[in-house]
Amino acid sequence: MPQSAYLTPVTEEDLSLIHVKELLTYYMNITSKTGEQLSWSYGDFAFPYTLVENADSDEWFYLKGNSDAYRIIVIGLVEKKIQVVLPDQSTHGDKAKANELCKFLATKLKADLILFNGRKMRYAKK
Repeated sequence: MPQSAYLTPVTEEDLSLIHVKELLTYYMNITSKTGEQLSWSYGDFAFPYTLVENADSDEWFYLKGNSDAYRIIVIGLVEKKIQVVLPDQSTHGDKAKANELCKFLATKLKADLILFNGRKMRYAKK
């Protein structure tokens, strides 16, 4: 059964998949720079996905895993929220990485986050 996490940004400006893609690109860049400093391919382990855009719709895209341990994470917009979905074929590695990415995105977007297990985390200022 698919599982979902939801991010609710404070401002409407942050509610865009283009902004989410930019933040994921930023995440890829900072992890690869960390790897350069360590003389290790840390970026490949920190973000083991390829960002694949949907040609039919601009309401979602997915992250395709680069190894057997990581398969797929789907990210889309639904009812003024950013939804992160783990389909049935997702692995435990996908869930761990999706939790990490959700927390990163929530920090950058200053959003409220509802994790896959239903727990809530507040990153928005009151």
